[in-house]
Amino acid sequence: MSAEARDATRLLARAAGPEELQFERQLRPRSFDEYVGQEQAVASLRVSVEAARRRGESIDHVLLYGPPGLGKTTLAGVIANEMGTTLVTTSGPAIERGADLMGILTNLNERDVLFIDEIHRLPRAVEELLYPALEDFAVNFVVDRGLHARTLKYQLRPFTLVAATTRPGMLSAPLRERFGIFHHLDFYSEDELTRIVTRSAAILGAPLDPAGAREIARRARGTPRIVNRLLRRVRDYAQVAGDGRITAAVARDALDREGVDARGLDRLDRRFLAAIIDHYGGGPVGIEAVAATINDEAESLVELVEPYLLKIGFLVRTPAGRRVTREAYLHLGKEPPAAGQPRLFE
Repeated sequence: MSAEARDATRLLARAAGPEELQFERQLRPRSFDEYVGQEQAVASLRVSVEAARRRGESIDHVLLYGPPGLGKTTLAGVIANEMGTTLVTTSGPAIERGADLMGILTNLNERDVLFIDEIHRLPRAVEELLYPALEDFAVNFVVDRGLHARTLKYQLRPFTLVAATTRPGMLSAPLRERFGIFHHLDFYSEDELTRIVTRSAAILGAPLDPAGAREIARRARGTPRIVNRLLRRVRDYAQVAGDGRITAAVARDALDREGVDARGLDRLDRRFLAAIIDHYGGGPVGIEAVAATINDEAESLVELVEPYLLKIGFLVRTPAGRRVTREAYLHLGKEPPAAGQPRLFE
């Protein structure tokens, strides 16, 4: 199973499942005022959008990068709403041929916002066709072949491309250079997630106590998509096991039953850490060895498990391999090695 497929099966998955799309659309902010978090990016985009509106122009092309689930698609929709134009969405893997891109570009109205998710997965031939579209709002294509070949230039209406990627290093230099605005979206604070889940509960009509909101936010791994998914599970539990009100106790009980602990770790996270501690003395150890120990795929562990454990300081990467920190030992209820005690393989 690929890392993406594996992620889709987890409650704490950063990627959205197909069944979640309608739910996410219902909760998405529609303006900068409603958007929570990413304050530096939002402040900068406010200025760009307001200046473009006053000039009657489209704003510069925007590249948003960062982990999944942090609001890149939402921010593209906010830009379109604030500009008073239409948002057209697609993704890199969906644009297989140059003709596909041509069809999209030629149907854009003036100042529309085209959102391309996973732009790092655009085919090379399609990417090269995009260059003049971004730079000159024109597309060049070849008619006929051989001695009769000639190039035609098709003029496009001015538009804004908002592109999203989780792997900015995979973008080619020519493509990166055609973006005028760059913003990195980072994980959200607990306070920001509390505001998000409180807003979402109000939209859904779910009674939510402040302490319940805080409990859900604490376990959401710094990701709005996850906090909204956890809210849905807790809301269901509150309706079945209680009176429908989401209190701290209800949220705690519901998420404990789902295997999500107080720091936002699920069963796979804990198995990963426990394997390093129990079988390799806390490390350092190579990722392939850990994957073999817990009968999982190294790729899945690197992409789905490690980023959050690294972020909260439960795991460190060293030249010799992965090593579990003292904080992770304490969280799992295990005795940390004494100071100065040699670790396995050191």
